[in-house]
Parts: sequence; structure tokens; C-alpha cells
Amino acid sequence: MSEDNAHFAPVDPVKAGLTASCPRCGQGRLFDGFSTIKARCSNCGLDYSFVDSGDGPAIFVILLADFLVVGLAVWTELTYHPPVWLHFVLFGPMAIIVSLWLLRTIKAMLIALQYKNKASQGTIDRG
Repeated sequence: MSEDNAHFAPVDPVKAGLTASCPRCGQGRLFDGFSTIKARCSNCGLDYSFVDSGDGPAIFVILLADFLVVGLAVWTELTYHPPVWLHFVLFGPMAIIVSLWLLRTIKAMLIALQYKNKASQGTIDRG
């Protein structure tokens, strides 16, 4: 990532992740569509070519969404003993909705943390 010399107030990575906004200015949109990263910020012009969230968001989504949805399904089963079809009707769509929302949010949050911490490709210093 090239050195950033712009003068913007620091943006909280959690806020930038929840709003899916630019990690530098906090105003421009980060995504073009559902989860495709834009080429640059429409507000401050930050080039998003440094962005590489990798598989991190998917791992966090699997862990968090499964914990939430499966936990609720087990609690519902033990408390109310509903029929199996009700589990499918309730927790199938819930798993999809929670996973999609978390994927976009966590991806934006990891990108904001990557920007804040100036994370980049690892290199070996042989100097």
C-alpha cells in the first residue's frame, strides 16, 4: 500500500465495517453491488487496490452464524419441541440472511482494519 498523505479524521474500523464505508474518509461507499469492492472511493479518491480480505470474512461468518443459528435452533428444540418442518422454515432463511449480512459487514471491517494498520503483503527482510 502506498503512503497515504491525505488529511482525514481517523475512522473507527467497526463503524466503517457496519456502514460499509471508506476506511479513510468514512463517507464514500466501499462496495459496488453486494460484495464487490469498488476501484476507488467516490468521496476522497482512495485507491482500493490494496484491499485483500482473503478468506478471513468467510471463516468468521461460518463461526459466528453457526453459533447463533444452531444455538437458537437447539434452544428452540429443547424449550418448545416444535415439528421439524418449523425448524426448516425458521432457521433455514435465518441462516442465509445472517450469513449474507455478516459476510458484507465482516469483509468491510477487515478491510478497514487492514487500512488502519497499514497491513500489506509479507516480505522477507534480507538487508
